[in-house]
Amino acid sequence: MSGSQTSSVLVFFVNGKKVIDTNADPECTLLTYLREKLRLCGTKLGCAEGGCGACTVMISRMDRKAKKIRHLAVNACLTPVCAMHGCAVTTVEGIGSTRTKLHPVQERLAKAHGSQCGFCTPGIVMSMYALLRNSEQPSMRDLEVAFQGNLCRCTGYRPILEGYKTFTKEFACGMGDKCCKVNGNRCGSDSDSVTDDKLFERSEFQPLVPSQEPIFPPELQLNEDYDSESVVFSSDRVSWYRPTSLEELLKLKAKYPNAKLVVGNTEVGVEVKFKHFLYPHLINPTQVRELLEVEETSGGIYFGAAVSLMEIDAILRKRIEELPETETRMFRCAVDMLHYFAGKQIRNVACLGGNIMTGSPISDMNPVLSAAGARLDVASFVDGKLQKRSVHMGTGFFTGYRRNVIEAQEVLLGIHFRKTTPDEHMVAFKQARRRDDDIAIVNAAVYVRFEKNSNVVAEISTAFGGMAPTTVLAPRTSELMAGQEWNLQLVERVAESLCTELPLAASAPGGMIAYRRALVVSLFFKAFLSISQKLSKAGILKSDAVPPEERSGADLFHTPVLKSSQLFERVCSDQPNCDPIGRPQVHAAALKQATGEAIYTDDIPRMDGELYLAFVLSTKPRAKITKLDASEALALEGVHRFFCYKDLTEHENEVGPVFHDEHVFAAGEVHCYGQIVGAIAADNKTLAQRAARMVKVEYEDISPVIVTIEQAIEHGSYFPDYPRFVTKGNVEEALAQADHTFEGTCRMGGQEHFYLETHAAVAVPRDCDELELFCSTQHPSEVQKLVAHVTTLPSHRVVCRAKRLGGGFGGKESRGITVALPVALAAYRLGRPVRCMLDRDEDMLITGTRHPFLFKYKVGFTKEGLITACDIECYNNAGWSMDLSFSVLERAMYHFENCYRIPNVRVGGWCCKTNLPSNTAFRGFGGPQGMYAGEHIIRDVARIVGRDVVDIMRLNFYKTGDRTHYNQELEHFPIERCLNDCIAQSRYHEKRSEIARFNKENRWRKRGMTVIPTKYGIAFGVMHLNQAGALINVYADGSVLLSHGGVEIGQGLNTKMIQCAARALGIPPELIHISETATDKVPNTSPTAASVGSDINGMAVLNACEKLNKRLVPVKEALPNGTWKEWINKAYFDRISLSATGFYAMPGIGYHPETNPNARTYSYYTNGVGITVVEVDCLTGDHQVLSTDIVMDIGSSMNPAIDIGQIEGAFMQGYGLFTLEELMYSPQGMLYSRGPGMYKLPGFADIPGEFNVSLLTGAPNPRAVYSSKAVGEPPLFIGSSAFFAIREAIAAAREDQGLSGHYPLEAPATSARIRMACQDRFTNLLEIPEPGTFTPWNIVP
Repeated sequence: MSGSQTSSVLVFFVNGKKVIDTNADPECTLLTYLREKLRLCGTKLGCAEGGCGACTVMISRMDRKAKKIRHLAVNACLTPVCAMHGCAVTTVEGIGSTRTKLHPVQERLAKAHGSQCGFCTPGIVMSMYALLRNSEQPSMRDLEVAFQGNLCRCTGYRPILEGYKTFTKEFACGMGDKCCKVNGNRCGSDSDSVTDDKLFERSEFQPLVPSQEPIFPPELQLNEDYDSESVVFSSDRVSWYRPTSLEELLKLKAKYPNAKLVVGNTEVGVEVKFKHFLYPHLINPTQVRELLEVEETSGGIYFGAAVSLMEIDAILRKRIEELPETETRMFRCAVDMLHYFAGKQIRNVACLGGNIMTGSPISDMNPVLSAAGARLDVASFVDGKLQKRSVHMGTGFFTGYRRNVIEAQEVLLGIHFRKTTPDEHMVAFKQARRRDDDIAIVNAAVYVRFEKNSNVVAEISTAFGGMAPTTVLAPRTSELMAGQEWNLQLVERVAESLCTELPLAASAPGGMIAYRRALVVSLFFKAFLSISQKLSKAGILKSDAVPPEERSGADLFHTPVLKSSQLFERVCSDQPNCDPIGRPQVHAAALKQATGEAIYTDDIPRMDGELYLAFVLSTKPRAKITKLDASEALALEGVHRFFCYKDLTEHENEVGPVFHDEHVFAAGEVHCYGQIVGAIAADNKTLAQRAARMVKVEYEDISPVIVTIEQAIEHGSYFPDYPRFVTKGNVEEALAQADHTFEGTCRMGGQEHFYLETHAAVAVPRDCDELELFCSTQHPSEVQKLVAHVTTLPSHRVVCRAKRLGGGFGGKESRGITVALPVALAAYRLGRPVRCMLDRDEDMLITGTRHPFLFKYKVGFTKEGLITACDIECYNNAGWSMDLSFSVLERAMYHFENCYRIPNVRVGGWCCKTNLPSNTAFRGFGGPQGMYAGEHIIRDVARIVGRDVVDIMRLNFYKTGDRTHYNQELEHFPIERCLNDCIAQSRYHEKRSEIARFNKENRWRKRGMTVIPTKYGIAFGVMHLNQAGALINVYADGSVLLSHGGVEIGQGLNTKMIQCAARALGIPPELIHISETATDKVPNTSPTAASVGSDINGMAVLNACEKLNKRLVPVKEALPNGTWKEWINKAYFDRISLSATGFYAMPGIGYHPETNPNARTYSYYTNGVGITVVEVDCLTGDHQVLSTDIVMDIGSSMNPAIDIGQIEGAFMQGYGLFTLEELMYSPQGMLYSRGPGMYKLPGFADIPGEFNVSLLTGAPNPRAVYSSKAVGEPPLFIGSSAFFAIREAIAAAREDQGLSGHYPLEAPATSARIRMACQDRFTNLLEIPEPGTFTPWNIVP
């Protein structure tokens, strides 16, 4: 077959099987194809924008030029299936399974406890697998790069890295477990010690045998036609072309000048998915030789426009090692920027040509190429002739937002990277919200050529991204520098010039105006420091030209190799081997999760006649609906029905978890952006969503629109019955008598749950009057109850099932109804199965967040620092409906004092009603927000009396026997012991001296360290929820099926319940199975929330086991030497019931000051202490957590591996809440941050460089199952230790400048807030307009 022949048949291989499609759809992604056409559901949909890595698969293709097979980890959610022609795809199912054999990559992740909810696990497994296919023994740096594009919300990343570092050169030591690196240079645990430090046994891991990997399909290797033939795939909307020659490509571009060239589809894919752009002609130039060339000349390296970013990175790194440093300065700039350019999955397929032509104003590479004036080769086909020309990047190249001088019919052929001379210097910097896989806020590149062997500037070019609709240069500033000496006096002039030359309107898109303007100057100064040090080394500048304390200002943060330890109580030597309590057992579903065999809601196979439901969402924050017209949508073939409030009675439409103040569908009025107005049922997801966008909704605005807490206070917009007060003692009198009083405020934003699995539901009609629901919910009984309400069926006709959730964190406690109710209604009315799984942007827009809080307090204290009184006001932003906000506020009011005794208290709470989606439960449930205020108070007291914070903490700590302001006595309060252990473990005093020395020696880098204690009350705030049920069925073969009222969300609840039953029945855990949580097995369940899942369900399981054991007593007496199977067999033949229900009601709780004054509010408290050290870059606001030490009192841990995993995961989520995760809203209340592109949760590179967790030993808890304690929520607040350490570091920077160390800092402490708090001569140059004189781009709710 010659190269001129054309095929329209898609051929590729998946897991070794050939796939032939004669009707390939150019709009279909590889992910959709794998899940819906091939039913390979191990690959997950997490975000659809290449930002979370849940959809990672490996693509293998033949590189005929290099005669090599290339293996690439890619995002299946962005990869068009048409681009797979001639490729082999490997998914998680293709490398191993629990039925056949696990691959070592799957086994090590599971056995190292690196899979909790498991939804991200297949993507992480495939990232690691692809790395190992390219390098049998990678380095730790390779590991760091491999996971840049993967997110995990559960584990805190540490166990994943611990499991996978066993593959690396640094840690794959012949000494095995005796390796000093594995033991952190210790000799392992002493066998006589009460503690253990091994959560998994490395020696049990099967070895990696590369020769056993599946081979690349010989047909693809031998048959060149797949690469040499031109390909065309067409649907009724889009055509996909893959030309094989430059002439063919240019002719297509001449014919279709607006056609999009697609290589990695990393930009076009996002535009099509989220902006709903339609590109009728897509051209894939990956087989055009001229666009793939790499050629080195004496002057530099030429890269074809379609060469991938990873290939460019690899080639440049190789040449940097081989060539003199003076020649590779531009190359170094490029690789520095490429390291932080998206994730590895994106860089594997994205090309530099696409980045240039997309022309994003925040592109990471365009400033580098613009500053260097890179030459580009361009070609077109005009009048039957191929024409080429060259253009230079730099001034004039970009003509407007995403436009440049290259014409529509022209194609970018390649880019020239030039070598530098000894007199040329180049540096580039990028500042983003998060270092890895993030878009820039501002980036900068500085190119300078000096007069020969001097420090006189001959020529300079500075380029910036994030300061205009395009990458911009600063020609006037460059002109000012020409002919000048490179010194600190020049910096002062340049700083002023840049402030003038690069202004930014106060309302400019992207917000953070002052910060972005400050970054321009700061990044130039970093460049100055960096280049000056090189000039000093070359002997051109004096060695002291840059003062020693300023030199570190040029440095950037790099991810250190993780050091960690985990200490827990060793089980008694006489504990039977089959008794799993206290042992680090692997999560019961971990192996299934690592192989992709674990089924989540949307993995349930499609049923015959199934429809998909898509929502019509409000586009107004507060308005009357004047028109609702779905006729155009209903006219589409395959669209079956439109549902809205008219399909329900007023009563049926009113729903809510406690108060029925919400609607299934907005009834006449919308109260926020993203409220569900209606729903379309259609044959498939694509069609349903397209039809939903065609529904016409007209509105009439209503004012005022209230978004922020401050606006709610101004308008008095509170829910009825607020404010509420809790008082103890006489606050006025105590404040009047206090030696000191201080008034302060503190504020913190919300937090998106970002469970990797979005809300999903599948409803199936059974008979004409029954409904079965599969739902991603933490509260199946709530869903059952409200589905019954909406469909007017009694509850016993509705069954709700939840097998496992891909994360929940409280976000699926009450908000699951948003999806489940419309889906159930549609299924019931249409008599057909109906499914819906929200896209990430819909989920973030619709489902609400953690509550933002504002606190105003007045505190009284003695001159020694003993707190005597506190009057505090707590305001939460509830959103438009009540949801659980009243309970969240109450917990915040009960937790504000944290671990500190305050004898006189008045705490008031206000629930603010705003025009935002209703905010809801989130791990911690108001506790972290309350304790955040307490930690501000204790620091204010220490500052004013001039004493060390830890001394003031000790002075004010509760003691055993003290009573809280809600009258609960504290029994066994071990906070002092936790603190002492943590101070010793963290080398606190030694580190304080090191930090003081470091801060003295460094002007632009500062360190801070802080101690955070925590006290978290365990129980539901509503008394009737503190109950649980269980059902145990024992079958004649001795196997046990256990059901309980809790839902497996990843927290290991099922694993712990199996452990409880195994000990209680005296059988190995392998005999016990938990299938799912279902309302027809255990009725009237409480939500899996408030950290009490193990406590209440575990006791219910024990209760059921006791009944069974009682019944088996005569059988065991008759067969004293029998086995479990023999006893069960005899019991069956003796007609003894082998099924038992269990029940538990938490005793002694339900405090009410009038009606139940002697009861407790909480069953007990979980306590802990964390100490964190951070380092801050004062010029950019970037920070790094150097170390974190945590000591938690969680009683006698039932499963140390799961509990330590919960502590680490909670810490990282808390760290995200207090430092990284910022929700961006428009002034009208529309959420901007609707995906991982704009909303940044912590990644692999954000975990502490040293991360040590110890469980307090010898501290059994008499009030919970097997002396354990709840662990899910309590450690989250310890994440704030990073926030308060950052405050210390900023204070050190401010004191250097003669400024007060007391200053306001809101949480999260983002890079913007950190930089602007570190005031200096650069920030002082900025004129900042007064609030109220402009409309900001975004506001804080």
